Amino acid sequence: MTTATPTRIADVDYPVDFEPSLVGRSLYASRRLGKIDSAAVLTIMLCLLYLMPGRLIVPNLTYAGRPALLVALVLFCMWVLARLNPWLTMVGPQPLRWAVLAYFLALLGSYLAGLLRGLPSLEANAQNFGILQVLEFIGVILVTADGVPNWDRLKGVLRVLVWCAAFCALVGIYESVAKVDIAHYYDFPGLELKGGFVGFENRGVGFRVAGTATHYIEFSACMAMAVPFAIHMARFAAKRWQRRAAIFCALVCAAAVPISISRTGVLALVAGLLVMTAIWNWRLRYNILGGGVILIAALMVLRPGLLGTISGMFTGAEEDPSISGRTQDYALVSHWFSERPWFGRGPWTLVPELYQGLVLDNQWLYTLVTGGLVGVAVLLGLHLTCITLAGIAMRRSKDAEIRHLCTALIAAQVICILVEGTVDSFYYTTFSITMALLMGMCGAVWRFTHPARRIRTATVRRFVK
Repeated sequence: MTTATPTRIADVDYPVDFEPSLVGRSLYASRRLGKIDSAAVLTIMLCLLYLMPGRLIVPNLTYAGRPALLVALVLFCMWVLARLNPWLTMVGPQPLRWAVLAYFLALLGSYLAGLLRGLPSLEANAQNFGILQVLEFIGVILVTADGVPNWDRLKGVLRVLVWCAAFCALVGIYESVAKVDIAHYYDFPGLELKGGFVGFENRGVGFRVAGTATHYIEFSACMAMAVPFAIHMARFAAKRWQRRAAIFCALVCAAAVPISISRTGVLALVAGLLVMTAIWNWRLRYNILGGGVILIAALMVLRPGLLGTISGMFTGAEEDPSISGRTQDYALVSHWFSERPWFGRGPWTLVPELYQGLVLDNQWLYTLVTGGLVGVAVLLGLHLTCITLAGIAMRRSKDAEIRHLCTALIAAQVICILVEGTVDSFYYTTFSITMALLMGMCGAVWRFTHPARRIRTATVRRFVK
């Protein structure tokens, strides 16, 4: 019998896989989990998401045909089938389900609004593609929130996330130093390239890299989201080698953010670390600050002029064509919003080919146009629900590790809200699926810290009298 980290309940220690759950009157049972569960499928999805270039898809499919997204679709089907089976349906409240339901219903309302106004074929296809992508998105949220069975499995998924993000960061750093786009050398049997590799883009004295992501901004945002969790592992991993490996992962992920030469990534990293400082003591704050200084010095040696380029992106923002291009779109946004303010034009219907290459680099504005005020409200409500659930879990627990993890999850949501204001984030599936995973973890930590054992251990309805 394998051992597991104990969880303390009612002054009795139980291994996490054996915590008793009420299944009948005066009847308790414990369960032993197999190795293939929801956490294992999420782990496979993360590996496919970060270890393979984002533009490799299954032949004859759209971008929704990324192997990682197909696994996400399987997760959605798994959750639906579990809800339909009385032997598998989990009892007890889960507030995140209601937030996801509101988001999905609002999307369906927007979908119907698009059909009622009449859509050209390109917009109709884009809208159908959007629904498929949303199913993948919410599938990851729900399976993570309801399906991850215990703290050990949740920590395992987090470890894989950090390691995979570090691999993506190393790819980007190598590309930046060696000036070689190694994504061109990826060759996976049975997959084809969709739309070409992103390549390099000149910016200031250097060039931008994207690692295995589909865009430089997506790359920097994902790296920024990974840093709080790498720091968490560096503090609380069970083994010394895991803590040291996590420190390395935190450093390479943080270094990859400026390497991408992206304002979004820098702002996201700073915002995430500021949220984390709320739970750090002064010693840890000074340690992180010292590590940041050393990292900046190393970047100055490896990429001379990089910091000047990044600072120029902020000081010279008024002359930046990417900023002026965004502000010029405000008039069109105002016009489209005034036509359909409540449910918008329909999800994913702003097809660049039909609107002179228009791309709204702002998910909030994009949602306002395509989903209306209702769409913006439910998306914001989804983020706020996740922040609230993580905050409740942090307040319930007195364990330093759990409180630190909850703070990292809150920091991730703050990063997501910020990133959505600078790029149409749902278009970039590495970012959006990672965001869905972290949203689901907010629901999972709420469940794990719930005082009711039946909710905490995910009892199935078939056994409840």
